[in-house]
Amino acid sequence: MCVCESVTHRYDLLIDENNDPVHDPKPLRDYMDKWDGQAFIDSMELDNNKSVLEIGVGTGRLAVRVAPLCGQFCGIDISPKTIDRAKEYLAEYRNVELICADFLSYKFDRKFDVIYSSLTFMHIEEKQTAINKVAALLKDDGKFVLSIDKSKSEYIDTGTRKIKIYPDTKEKTVEYIKAAGLTILNQYDTEFAHIFVVQKDG
Repeated sequence: MCVCESVTHRYDLLIDENNDPVHDPKPLRDYMDKWDGQAFIDSMELDNNKSVLEIGVGTGRLAVRVAPLCGQFCGIDISPKTIDRAKEYLAEYRNVELICADFLSYKFDRKFDVIYSSLTFMHIEEKQTAINKVAALLKDDGKFVLSIDKSKSEYIDTGTRKIKIYPDTKEKTVEYIKAAGLTILNQYDTEFAHIFVVQKDG
């Protein structure tokens, strides 16, 4: 079994293997909704005046649902092949910008009304740094909607490869959010995830 140290490599390989959740059949889409379903999207309170950033956009599984609901959509992901696939799926939307870069090191030139992320923070070791950056990128009264996996495993095992991850906990995530000066508006659980709806007070 190969232990892949690179998150980029893992997601590039998934694209090579045609493992792409945008076109999952309904049973698989329903399964993924257990991390970030319609309630997750509704909590962003989107409209066509709002700018949105997705951290870990992937191939656009959530973006294809979010981009039509907002004024400007920006997605960032570290995997080049994943971003290339997302560009194909989101090509019809003129309000979309996709960036291939590391969220922590990329220098954004604007702030956002809404930032969201699902199943991505497990790849980030410096979680406080990441949430501090989210706070800095939010406009006053902006929202951050975060889904973290309940699993405590330190690896994702695909059967042929394993990748090191950094499990999240509800308690530590609350600490990170408060330390960043953000306010938790709502917090709820799904079968597999803890969801946080957070605001940057103006």
